[in-house]
Formats: sequence, C-alpha cells, structure tokens
Amino acid sequence: MLDNKNNGPVEVDENGNPIPRKSKQPQAIKIDFDFGKLLKRGFFPILILLLIVGYLATGTYTVNEMEQAMIVRFGSIQKVIVSKDADIVKAQLSATDQFKGVKVIQGKGLFFKVPFIDQVEKYTSQLLTYKTLPGEVTTLDKKKIVLDNNAQWRIVNPALFKISMVTIDDANNKLDDLIFSGLREQIGKTDGTTLISDKEFVYSLTSLVKDQVNEQVYESGIEVFDVRIAKTEFPDQNNANIFTRMRTERQKIANKLRAEGDEQYQIITAKADKEATILKAEAYATAEENRGQGDAEALAIYASAYNKDPEFYQFLKTLETYKESLGSNAKIVIDSDSEFAKYLFQINAPSVTVE
Repeated sequence: MLDNKNNGPVEVDENGNPIPRKSKQPQAIKIDFDFGKLLKRGFFPILILLLIVGYLATGTYTVNEMEQAMIVRFGSIQKVIVSKDADIVKAQLSATDQFKGVKVIQGKGLFFKVPFIDQVEKYTSQLLTYKTLPGEVTTLDKKKIVLDNNAQWRIVNPALFKISMVTIDDANNKLDDLIFSGLREQIGKTDGTTLISDKEFVYSLTSLVKDQVNEQVYESGIEVFDVRIAKTEFPDQNNANIFTRMRTERQKIANKLRAEGDEQYQIITAKADKEATILKAEAYATAEENRGQGDAEALAIYASAYNKDPEFYQFLKTLETYKESLGSNAKIVIDSDSEFAKYLFQINAPSVTVE
C-alpha cells in the first residue's frame, strides 16, 4: 500500500489497516575533547600567538614625527600626545574642568591603548597654510587697495582644537575672519603710499595682527606663526592717477634734497676757501720770516768774512760779479796789467792766505 503523503510503501496489519511508522530519534554525537592531545599538537601556543598578534593589532598605535594623537574612550578624552610644548598644553587643559585629569605626553613612537574601547584620533603637527582670496580694503587717505594675504599656523592642543574648531577647514574659515578683519582695521589707519612702499612698516603691521589673532584663538588649540601680505596693489582704474601723484611727490623730494645738497656744497666750499686763504697767508708769513732770518745770517757771515780779509773778500765779490755778468760763450777784452788778469792768468798772482 502506498502512502499518499509520503508516496512510499506503508505496512498494514492483517485487517488491512496501516501500521504507523516509528519516528527516528536523533542520535547524540559524542565529542572526545582531550586537552592532553591538544597540548601535544601545539594548539595553545598557536592560540596565545594569535591573541598576542590580535592585541598588537588592536591595542597599540604609533605616532610619527609629523603627527599628534588623542585617545578617546566612550566620548571622553583620556590622553593627548603632542610634538612639543607639553607644559603649555597641560596648563590649558588643567584650567578647564572638562579636561582635568587628561594625561599629556610629549613624544613619538609606539603607544598602548585598550583594544576595541579606546579610539585614536590623529592630527598633523606640521605648519598649515591659510590663504584667502584677494579683497579690497580702504586706506586712511580713502584709497582702494586690493589686498592678498596668507598665514602659517599649526595645531598645538588637539583636545581644544577638537571641541572648538573640529576640522582644518573650520580653522581656516575662523582665521580668515580674524586675520582679514585685523588687517582691514590696521590698513584703515595707514595711508596707501606707506602701505605699498614701506616694507618695515608692513612687517610691524602684520606682526601686530598676528599677536591680536593669537590672543583670540588661544583657547582654540591653535597658534599663528606668521601673517604675510603677499601683494598690495591699487585697482587698475586708479593706477595711472596714483603713479602720477607718486612721481610728483618723488620729484618734490628729489628737488628738496638737491637744494639742500647745493646749500651744503656752498657752505663747505666757502669754509674750505677760507681755510686755504688762512693757510696760504700763514705760510707766506712764515716764509718771509725765514727769508729775513736767512738774509740776516748771510749778511752777518759776509760782514765777518770782510772783516777778516777785506782784500780777499773784494776779490771774491769781483769774481761773483763777472760770473753773473758773463755767459758761458762770452768774450771779454781786459788789460793784462789789471788785477783780474793777474788772478785769471796767474801772472804775478799775489799769495792769498785764508784763515
């Protein structure tokens, strides 16, 4: 007999009634768990090794030279790892009730955390650049100037940065408002010519804005290192008039300097001429004095020589007279009986004794 439900043969009794089948009971599977065999097969060392690898993968993290990190557990900050200025970060966090008890570490390398519970949030420790689009500002003399500025900043306290700025884009937007507003305020106190031509003044202006911005973002976990004005220029429609005015002003300054130079030249020249005249007069007086002394000494010598031997002195004077009056090729006619001829030709020359 066939069973309509199971489509299989069915056993029947002697009266033709089907005999119900006995349901099969599931048999229990016997598992032989022998710890000794597992130890012999090296199961536990492998398990321990897997646990160690799993812990190293989930319970450690690294912080490199260009990073800072923060450990968050159930939404609460537990630890902050910074690249430098750990004392400043500690002081900032301890001043806030929300961060009291937060551990601050300065350093790099391998660190440990609670697996699957502690979350690691990393932030860059490098300098970041904020740059805005050029915008027009008005100077003290009511001139329109196109200003293009940028700034260098970095995250110094990741915990404060997380709750105040959240992202780097948010920080750039905040700095854009503060820096551009500060520059616009200071430029409004400065004339356009100074702003464009005086670099030292511009540097002092940007340093002042940097200090003001740092005071405003101190509790936001960031620090501005440098504020720069990349470019300042007048709008195109004002360039021609401004350049003409600047050229005129420079010409006035040049004329003034040239006039002052000419005045100084006249003063110095007059002083030099006066000193030269005085020096010449003093030199002439000294020369005349020396000449007079020399003439007096010469006359004294001549007088002394004349007194010692008048005849010989007269003879020398005669020779000097002839020497001065006669040239090298001159011809003279003299009497052989004259005294000069006697001396000249050594004819009956008298003996002369000189003391």
